[in-house]
Amino acid sequence: MPTKPHFFASHHFERMAHRRDQDAWLERRRNSGKSWFLPVAASKNLVFEGPPPAAALLTLEQVDMLSCPHVYLGEYKARSCFALLTEPDHDPGWPGTGYQQVLQLATIIDTAEASLLAYARAMSIWHRNHRHCGRCGADTVSTQAGHVLVCSDPDCGWQQFPRVDPAIIVLVSDGERCLLGRQASWDAGRYSTIAGFVEPGESLEDAVIREVYEESGIVAHSPVYHSSQPWPFPSSLMLGFQASAASSEIHLRDGELEDADWFTPDDLASGTRIKLAPSVSISRRLVDDWYYQRTGTKLEATDAPPKAW
Repeated sequence: MPTKPHFFASHHFERMAHRRDQDAWLERRRNSGKSWFLPVAASKNLVFEGPPPAAALLTLEQVDMLSCPHVYLGEYKARSCFALLTEPDHDPGWPGTGYQQVLQLATIIDTAEASLLAYARAMSIWHRNHRHCGRCGADTVSTQAGHVLVCSDPDCGWQQFPRVDPAIIVLVSDGERCLLGRQASWDAGRYSTIAGFVEPGESLEDAVIREVYEESGIVAHSPVYHSSQPWPFPSSLMLGFQASAASSEIHLRDGELEDADWFTPDDLASGTRIKLAPSVSISRRLVDDWYYQRTGTKLEATDAPPKAW
């Protein structure tokens, strides 16, 4: 089990879900002068570019809050935080700021701020992708402080809630080796654990066994839950497992992977055969924990953000 929370987890702030239907309270918080506003342009967050970079936590005096939709995120450092959903071509206009992808900043930005930015990003993408009712096509209306979208057609009234897509991610081992694979789009030499989305009517354990077999041809068994990580890129929840291998011959079956191979602890420590995932990912945590279980030592951190994921 992990000894510390994963990146992008929300333990840094209080979501205050019980306040989302309290319009008068939310109005007071918005206008208090002590709240923070986090502009998001589609999938990019506004940051002060540094060095070092930092989340652009703007005050009411710094932003025209009424110019765009907003979502109440919760309380952070005794301040209410609101995501401002700007357009993709929005010009921030604040000196020293720019819109950037939070995943590329995660290893060098404050951990709590990274969690807030990722949360705001996920809500922005959900709002942009659900402007119309999935049942009848009418416009949707934001309610519950931005956490529920309701069909504007009174004859329909369908409610939509923020989407989370469950995905398994697993470190498969045959005892002294672990199974890792790579996608062609990743930067050269980078390998990661096997992952894939859970399908309808499927248990997490079944998804582990299916995904490993589909991607690598390896028969896995005895999956054991490790931990979970929010991965809002755009809307995944990564459910981490460890599993054992009942076979060893690799066959790339479904075309998801460009390559897959078995790696020993010495391979991981040398850094010559492969590059591992950055420390912000649950993939790296799974590998780190497996390595520690077998060697009693820690792997050196890899903090360079990936060029592609």
